[in-house]
Formats: sequence, structure tokens, C-alpha cells
Amino acid sequence: MIIKNNTTKLLVTLSFLLILPFVQKQWFNLYSLNINDISFYSILYYLSGAICPSLVYINSLKNYSYYNFNKNKILSKNIIKGKRLLLLVAINLIFLSYFISDYVYINFDLIYNLFLEGINIPKPDILQLSFSILLISILLIFEKSRFFLKKLILVNFILISIFLWHLQINNISVDDQFHIYRYFGLNDLNLINLFILVAIEISFFTWSFISYKTNLSDWIVPKPQKGDLIPILNMFIFYFFIIIYYSILS
Repeated sequence: MIIKNNTTKLLVTLSFLLILPFVQKQWFNLYSLNINDISFYSILYYLSGAICPSLVYINSLKNYSYYNFNKNKILSKNIIKGKRLLLLVAINLIFLSYFISDYVYINFDLIYNLFLEGINIPKPDILQLSFSILLISILLIFEKSRFFLKKLILVNFILISIFLWHLQINNISVDDQFHIYRYFGLNDLNLINLFILVAIEISFFTWSFISYKTNLSDWIVPKPQKGDLIPILNMFIFYFFIIIYYSILS
């Protein structure tokens, strides 16, 4: 029954995401008739830019933050330990910490470029970046601070999405002075923002699996079973429809 209810909610959400861009385009057409005046449709169109990011926030916080994995007894051949585990932990922590740090920097860079002209936020040097990665890595080790970081990432996603919506509505061009411009070689900034979040989501899932319960204290991590990978499948389905939403909207 729970699975059925979750599937129904997911289908309703995905159907809504497919309809929303067409509704927004209609609001934009009505808004364009009186583009110099503040009207109901202009306000509605501006506010509609927060709908999809808010859905991403709610769905991710609910379904891609608190993971439960299989902890049944496992065979010795199906475990990761020793140097292989150390390498896996180090790579995942560094990768995830770097993306979180850079993602937050993108947000501040947008704020300074959009609203604080004449003030340039310097890009972190190697020492500052290393300190940020170390600090975030420590926070990721502890469960409470890890979920705090996840909320921070999702709030960051909403803010960046709103700033990009502001850029789009006001036809503000983005050049290489914006840090986000340098990602992936794409022109669609909404997709860049989304792909960064998806990269963080996948790495966060991997870290949640590695650090689940007593895995790190026992220094033994089981290889994932099929049931453990269901959240990744659901994640790809959800974000695939988000990509479709932004593709239709643009």
C-alpha cells in the first residue's frame, strides 16, 4: 500500500511537471500584453519560477536524504574493506565536499554579479578551497550535520533557480564573469544548475551507503544489492522529468 501511494504521488508530480511549462508560457503571454505594468499575471509569472525548485526541494528532502539499506549478514566476498574502502571514502568525500563548496560559491557569485555591482567576490584559492573541503568532509561524517548540509544544498538550488529565473525574465546576458557559466560547456543555465545538483545527489547517496550505521566504525562496507539501488533509479526518473520541464520551458 505504501509503495502504491508513493508511486501515485510520483506520477501526479511528474504529470504536473509536464503541464506546468505550458501553463507558465500562457501566463507569460498574458504578462507580455502589459509588460511595463504590474499585473496579476506578471506577479503570477514571477512566482511560478519557484514552483519547480520547490518541488525538487520537497521530493529530495523526503526521498533522497534519509536512506535505509540492507544490513543482513553478508558473505566475505561481497564486502569492501581495507585500502579499497579507504580509497572509496577519500574519493567520495573529496568529490562531494568540493561540489558542495563550489555550489555555494556559485550562489554568492550570482548575488554579487546581479545585485552588488562593482563588488567582485574572489574565487577561493587552493588553501581556502582545501579548508572548505576539509570542513565539509568533517560535517559529512556526522549524521545531523550531514542532513543540515543536504538542506543547505537544496536551499542553494532554490536560490540559484530563482536568480536564473530573474536573469531569464529580464533578458540579462550571462558571460564568463559568472562562475556558473564555466560548467559543462552548456548554454542552458537551468540545466547546469540541475546537473550540479544531480551530481551532488548521487555522491550524497554513495556517501550515505558507505557511512550507513556502523559501516565505517567496523571498516567494512557491503557491496550494494539490487534493493539498495532503487532510490538511484527513482532519482534518475524524477530528475529526467525535471530536465524535460526545463527543456520545454526554454
